[in-house]
Amino acid sequence: MKNEKLVRNHDVMSQDYAMIDGLQTVAEAIEHAVKNKVNVLFVNKRHDDDEYGMVLMSDIAKKVLAQDRSPERVNVYEIMVKPVLCVPGSMDVRYSARLFDRFGITKAPVVEEGRIAGLVSYHEIVLKGMINKTS
Repeated sequence: MKNEKLVRNHDVMSQDYAMIDGLQTVAEAIEHAVKNKVNVLFVNKRHDDDEYGMVLMSDIAKKVLAQDRSPERVNVYEIMVKPVLCVPGSMDVRYSARLFDRFGITKAPVVEEGRIAGLVSYHEIVLKGMINKTS
């Protein structure tokens, strides 16, 4: 049996995201993304029994720009993905990659102690996880 180092989501996750409120307009969300230099926005829960949402720049392009809607008149909650598939920080990155493939996604929030702690994507899994594993 190989002596492989287990690589977990919290080992490879990035902080390349920002948190926003679902009641913000898409224009405000874009400003927030530009200011924070991110292309992933997670939408805060409204209460303890709520779930996180997510908005990608591609969602804005498809659901606002392509449909000729005004970003000043569309709220984030109208275009976000919710609930978003979250992965635990302690999960092996191999299982995250399998979940991504199964559900046709490329990134997900990493949740630790009920809060978003980071972002994991195929990019992090491959570039950080596989390199760490071979070292």
